[in-house]
Formats: sequence, C-alpha cells, structure tokens
Amino acid sequence: MTSAASRLHLVRENIAAAAQLARRDPAEVTLAAVSKTRSADEIAQLIEAGQRDFGESRVQEAETKWPSLLDRHPGIRLHCIGRLQSNKAEAAAGLFDVIHSLDRPGLLEALVRAAEKVGRHPQVFVQVNIGEEEQKGGVALADLPGFIDRVRRSPLPLAGLMAIPPQSLEVSPFFALLAKLARRHGVSGLSMGMSGDYRAAVMLGATVVRVGTALFED
Repeated sequence: MTSAASRLHLVRENIAAAAQLARRDPAEVTLAAVSKTRSADEIAQLIEAGQRDFGESRVQEAETKWPSLLDRHPGIRLHCIGRLQSNKAEAAAGLFDVIHSLDRPGLLEALVRAAEKVGRHPQVFVQVNIGEEEQKGGVALADLPGFIDRVRRSPLPLAGLMAIPPQSLEVSPFFALLAKLARRHGVSGLSMGMSGDYRAAVMLGATVVRVGTALFED
C-alpha cells in the first residue's frame, strides 16, 4: 500500500470510528481532500487510491492543474473551500461542483449570473461566521435567516452550512452551534472539521470534512 493509500485508509477509518461512536452511518460523511498547493502528481496518488472529492481554495490555482486531471480521471467532484471573489464567480461555476464559502449577497448574485451563463449550478454552502470574528469571512449570526431565504429563492441548490471555528478555542461548542443552526433552518448539510478536528466534527454531525495535512503529509 502506498503512503497516499495508507493515509487515506487511516483518515477513513477515523471518520468511520467517530461516526459509529455518534451512532451515525459513516457513509453520511464526505471526505474532501484539501489539495491546495499540492502538485498534480500528489493529487493523482490519492485519486488512484480511491479518493473522489477534492477541495481547492484558489480558483486560479485550480484552473492550472485540474482540467488535465479531470480529463484523465472522470468522476471527481471539486469543492471550492476558500474565500471566493465575485469576479471569479464565472470560473468557479464552470469548474467546481460544490462551493463552501458563499458569505455575502454580492457573491450570491454573481454566482447566479455565472451559473446561468455557463449552464452549471454548483451546490452551495452558506459560510457562517460562527465565532463572530471581525477578520473572518462568513454571514453574521443575526443575518443568517434572511440570507438563507435569499439563497433558497435563487436557482443554486443549498447544500447546507459551513464554518471555521476560532483557532484558539475549543472547537466542539462551535460545531454544536452550527449543527443547531442547521436544524433550526431545515438544512442537513454541515461542512466543518479539518485535519486537527475532523473526528469531533463527525461526532457532532458533519456531512463534509475538509482534510489536507493528514492526507498529504507523513
């Protein structure tokens, strides 16, 4: 078994164990391999090991390496997990299957226009500023109900909510709060958890975990 296959197997085992502890079906959890800054060769090793969902933060970087990979490996789902500029909406709609960082009305409008133009309507997660941090993107908690309504009135499929907890604090209360907000607003998707905390995220209801370091580094 290659190193890439070994790392992938370990992460999948950890996801399954956390899901079982929470009395969840591990199949409910999608593992998105965060491939930003990683080479096409590194990514191909994970694809050959069976990984099918990948996350990129920058549209420009994704455009340089993914078209040829997608030609060689059909069936891959690409996730945009970084902050998205409105002027990149058309490129993002044309390349990504899922966008995790919808966080403002202007971006929603740009994505709707782009989706209609390119003929692809990616699923979207509404990013929530779960820790109410001034320097971080995401919809403010007070604005979330109205923004979710706007997304639901758009042609873009609402996949759920996404959040990145504050770095210096225990993550579990923030994951639990995001899950509570999802239930309150009738959405089932929860994009939360990264390499250092994906087990806790799975136990608290994550349906997508975004894991990079644990998959690409020994």
